[in-house]
Amino acid sequence: MVSDCGWRRIGPHPKILAWAEAALPVAEKVLATSAEVWRCGGTWFVGVDALPNDAAGCIGGVALPWDVIGLAPVPLHRAQLSVMRPGYPQPSETESEAAYGFRLRRGAAHLDGLIADADKRRYVAEPHAWVLGLSLNACSADAAPLTVWEGSHHIMRAALAEALRPHPTEDWGRVDITAAYTAARKQCFERCPRRDLPSRPGEAILIHRHLLHGVSPWAEGAEAPAAGRIIAYFRPELPDVASWIGD
Repeated sequence: MVSDCGWRRIGPHPKILAWAEAALPVAEKVLATSAEVWRCGGTWFVGVDALPNDAAGCIGGVALPWDVIGLAPVPLHRAQLSVMRPGYPQPSETESEAAYGFRLRRGAAHLDGLIADADKRRYVAEPHAWVLGLSLNACSADAAPLTVWEGSHHIMRAALAEALRPHPTEDWGRVDITAAYTAARKQCFERCPRRDLPSRPGEAILIHRHLLHGVSPWAEGAEAPAAGRIIAYFRPELPDVASWIGD
């Protein structure tokens, strides 16, 4: 599915481009009408489940090209619309100084689906199968691109599997994996090369569910349309954490 580095670029391909072109005006309408508050000082629209695609990924009458992407079709949620504007990230009252610094230095590196509770303890609450990002508009490569730590999926999976192993499989979604996750993430920063993955309409980026990833800051002078840099993300869920921790 992905190479040993943990990610794969797909395209450019006309079928992916057709999907992006159909999705873009729908996404722009969502941005113009949504009441969602932009985070990070008004520079990030999180947009979870914001794109009204159907369960097959079809939008605006255009089918998601599973054959080109190279994945078996599965039922999909409404895609996230992750939108960045110039200046990302900015400080905000909802984020501590330490969290803001981590966002600046480390791109807010994380694994999707590891949800923190009120006490900031993390659990595998959403066991995603994979993460697929499709760019909807053309931007310069330094306009807050997706960033990854290549090979980090091997380190993260091994550490989290070790943390879960002493517990009954049926309880894995309720196991506090905070310490293991934090320690493994630190190892990834030390051992894994960081790479920005800018993309354009007609391309898709597929990343392994255990690959550490985030978003790099918007560079001074970076260029994008007025709506900002827009990427649609799909993350279908697996039936359980045991499936998620497997290869």
